[in-house]
Amino acid sequence: MDSTGTESSAGTCAEKDKSAVSLTKATSASAPDPTTAEAPDIQSHDTFVIKKKLSLTAGEYVVSVARPDGSEGEPIAYAREKRLSLRGQMTVYTDASRKSVVAAFKGRDHEVGYMYDVRDASGQSFGSFHEDAGASFLRRTWQVRQPGTMKLTGRERSWVVAFVRFVWEFVPYLEYVPFIWPYRFEYTESGKPLMTVTKKLGLHTRYVLKILAPDIDRRLAIAHTLALDALEVD
Repeated sequence: MDSTGTESSAGTCAEKDKSAVSLTKATSASAPDPTTAEAPDIQSHDTFVIKKKLSLTAGEYVVSVARPDGSEGEPIAYAREKRLSLRGQMTVYTDASRKSVVAAFKGRDHEVGYMYDVRDASGQSFGSFHEDAGASFLRRTWQVRQPGTMKLTGRERSWVVAFVRFVWEFVPYLEYVPFIWPYRFEYTESGKPLMTVTKKLGLHTRYVLKILAPDIDRRLAIAHTLALDALEVD
């Protein structure tokens, strides 16, 4: 390394590029290798619309910034889940070209059950989430962790919808069908509401993610919302 540190900087960039390629291969082998381009400016937004489009081979998610009237505004993220792909992992890109990674999550065995780690394009973990199996018996409950910042507990708001979902899972063959009724999750820390995820009723699967705390990493919140849908029939 010379006095300007040129060689060291080049080495660091090379390591980041290698990590980005490795992350994409692990989460989506058929997708193009991503670049470690900067994520879109999503941290300044508080409300997002996540819409899912289905085809015979895949489910496509488009994440947009919500307009004041609640409609879909500027698209800021994209994800694609193949029907026959390994469940429990997904990569979120900046757009449908799938060249730049916003975030990716992948599940692993853990003492609490199944933990999902959320990483950036360089492979660096910046959060995690897992379903609280014990608390989910009556109402589905998730724990979302953002290290050094906050620990969120998300629960279904309606006991009625939670009960219908519970019965739904025990009806023959219905356990393989996504739950179609709209629902709402409320996320709190020490009783203080910090985030909500609401599934809307309509012809298309559509969620509204509303964030009430400026410190919540929007990438983590979006990844978790996608997981609520993608893991629904697991």
